[in-house]
Amino acid sequence: MKQAIVSWKGGMAFEARTGSDHTVTMDARPEVGGEDRGPRPTELLLAALGGCTGMDVVSILRKMRVPFERVEVAVEADERAEHPRYFERFRLVYRVFGPDVPADQVRRAVELSETRYCSVAGLFRHAAEISYRIEINGEAVD
Repeated sequence: MKQAIVSWKGGMAFEARTGSDHTVTMDARPEVGGEDRGPRPTELLLAALGGCTGMDVVSILRKMRVPFERVEVAVEADERAEHPRYFERFRLVYRVFGPDVPADQVRRAVELSETRYCSVAGLFRHAAEISYRIEINGEAVD
């Protein structure tokens, strides 16, 4: 079982303490009563998706013995206009850097994460469209 305890810290700020004993402070924009002391909860959803799939891709590339120097996952999402303003679409850009990075292996690592391993993507896929593209050393991969 995973868990988090989320405690109010005044104003619109909350601190989340995870089951692994890490903390993150969340807050709202000043225009809605916050003090901008941390990311918005919805921003953390984007970070969770990028982190989950990014960890998968790094792990898979290592198992494939693919030489890489850096991996980034850029995540964008579109919200519904009306409340509840949940995400309807996610767009991910996987950016892998390093000499001689084979596109076919990066593509396979991303596909495995997207379809099999990333639990956050698996959850979001039930309610939203997820699309992605891959770049290696700044060049788009077909």
